[in-house]
Amino acid sequence: MTLAQIEPYKIYIILGVIGLIAGWLSGLLLGGGGLIRNLIVGVLGSMVGGLLINMGWLKLPFTVPPVIPYGTEIVVATIGAVIVTILARLLAGRA
Repeated sequence: MTLAQIEPYKIYIILGVIGLIAGWLSGLLLGGGGLIRNLIVGVLGSMVGGLLINMGWLKLPFTVPPVIPYGTEIVVATIGAVIVTILARLLAGRA
């Protein structure tokens, strides 16, 4: 597979990697884990975090240094993943 063939899927690869990192960080903060669970929670968290940012309900009080690639997105996705995990636990009655 050449780089030109990968280009249309680049955004999905980045979303998956950010989702894995955010899900892993959420698992560290709240407990739990597993590769598939981290991926699902992280990707859903990135959507929730992005929605909260776009609606103006979430404002970051700091900036992530540009040395960390996609640092701000990882922070937003992790916040969203924590919210998703807490909501899932509340709905399941395990809070």
